[in-house]
Amino acid sequence: MARFSIRSCREGDLPAVQAIYADAVLNGTASFETAPPDLAEMTRRWRALREGGFPYLVAVDEETVLGYAYAGPYRPRRAYRATVENSVYVAATARGLGVGRALLADLVAAATQRGFRQMIAVIGDSANAASIALHRGAGFAHVGTFRAVGWKHGRWLDSVLMQRALGAGDAEPLADGADSA
Repeated sequence: MARFSIRSCREGDLPAVQAIYADAVLNGTASFETAPPDLAEMTRRWRALREGGFPYLVAVDEETVLGYAYAGPYRPRRAYRATVENSVYVAATARGLGVGRALLADLVAAATQRGFRQMIAVIGDSANAASIALHRGAGFAHVGTFRAVGWKHGRWLDSVLMQRALGAGDAEPLADGADSA
């Protein structure tokens, strides 16, 4: 097994993050984007998540970024404030080494520590067995499939929805108790 560590993403990591994501956009079906965002856009997205208090992690072997994962808002409305959506991407050269599993485990822990209660995975392509297995192994349950909602690489793609509770989940009310503001 390769040796790597997980840490918070730094701005200097973003060129590697952008390259990993560009490969996924151009050659895969995990993302429904059809054109890879440039470094400036990836930097804008990273800053927005960081400033919003969301976790954004990288797996590194020395200084080489092997993969990244982040949690961001599931939806913008206030009622969804305790729910995050995750993303996990691993460089093609690092797949099968446990990078995705380690990133997702640390992401779940980081989101839980920040007080989030639910994590949603929206997995592009129901044929993405590796991502579905990764999430299942991390305690996510299949909660639905949107059939044929995306068109990419000349075919219709499904979105698989998976979910797991974080911390107290729905067993306790939110500490802020507020339903408005």
